[in-house]
Amino acid sequence: MATAAAPLDVRALRSRFPLFANQPADPPLAYLDSAATAQKPDVVIDAVSHFYRTDNANVHRGMYDLARRATDRYEAARSTVARFINARDDAEVVWVRGTTEAINLAASAWGGANLGPGDEIVVSIMEHHSNLVPWQLVAERTGARVRAIDIDDECRLRLDELQDALDGGRVKLVAVGHVSNAIGTIHPVRDIVRMAHAAGALVLVDGAQAAPHLRVDVRDIDCDFYAFSGHKMGGPMGTGALWARRELLEAMPPYQGGGEMIDSVEIERSTWADVPHKFEAGTPNGAGAVGMAVATEFLVDTGFEALWAHEQELVRHGLDRLGRVPGLRLFGPKDPAQRVAVFSFTLEGIHPHDIATILDSEHIAVRAGHHCTQPLVRRLGVPATTRASLWLYNSVDEIDRLVAGLDRARAVFGL
Repeated sequence: MATAAAPLDVRALRSRFPLFANQPADPPLAYLDSAATAQKPDVVIDAVSHFYRTDNANVHRGMYDLARRATDRYEAARSTVARFINARDDAEVVWVRGTTEAINLAASAWGGANLGPGDEIVVSIMEHHSNLVPWQLVAERTGARVRAIDIDDECRLRLDELQDALDGGRVKLVAVGHVSNAIGTIHPVRDIVRMAHAAGALVLVDGAQAAPHLRVDVRDIDCDFYAFSGHKMGGPMGTGALWARRELLEAMPPYQGGGEMIDSVEIERSTWADVPHKFEAGTPNGAGAVGMAVATEFLVDTGFEALWAHEQELVRHGLDRLGRVPGLRLFGPKDPAQRVAVFSFTLEGIHPHDIATILDSEHIAVRAGHHCTQPLVRRLGVPATTRASLWLYNSVDEIDRLVAGLDRARAVFGL
């Protein structure tokens, strides 16, 4: 019989993030912008520092002991990240600078070789610009077309529209976020993959916002590409990975040319290294890869069952407290199980930028704007939203502080 996960000790977890100890204590920082970037635990900072202090050398280059040690740590990090997403093969994990580069790699290398006039790429109206603009660029080069599926009143994807698009017989790829960065909606990616594959289309999943919150299993999802970033889940900035089925990677041309990604170079032609190195031109971010791997281990050690239980506590409390603020319009699913702790809202009579400024005076950090989702914000009929995004180091008390700050904003504006 399954037992419930032990609750997270948020205070103890928060103490593992040095940034919080280096902020004013009265009032303490309520960092509610983890969807933009998460704070870094001590083990990640220590791992990056340790690499530079003891193991720094250019990987896959030198024959000396230090270079071999750096290479071993770099490739061990790849194995750790592969296990984190349950990849079949370490070689299916390509190091990149983040989700944006991962999607650009897939769009340029796979899309450039496989798309042509009349082909369609299906996205959703909720996509981050990083999962939209790269497809626009490859569509312009190949003659393909980008089309979007809509959302319902609770910001959930219209799967009936997806099916209509697939029935047209022209869709070669569906590119969809696992979790919305702007709203927090968890999309039914397994169902989307099943539908797309039945129509002969491939699926790329943008996992930037899912990897910090959900247990990701690419074999269970059964997608063809999965892109995610290190910095969203406590790893260093400038790190990330593209997972893809090995047979796809082997068939794709290189994304960039240079050192490391070659087998043999002559003046007029070159041959390429085996995957994944074919896609990793130039000196890599060795310390960053090690730090990203440690971030995944930190999440696994924290426990996804406990993390999800804590997340749901935050979601329920946020839906309740924010739902009682006069004039507040909260976007997204009403069912807590269909979302993570990302709350995007407008407050009648106050621009989101003014809300963010007033909250900042209370040492509450939120984001205001379009959140790199301009088509979605236009679809919602608002100029911008305020977004509070929470993670494992946040507490329900910080939601209460957020609501108190919104009450102060209403008072400042005489509402």
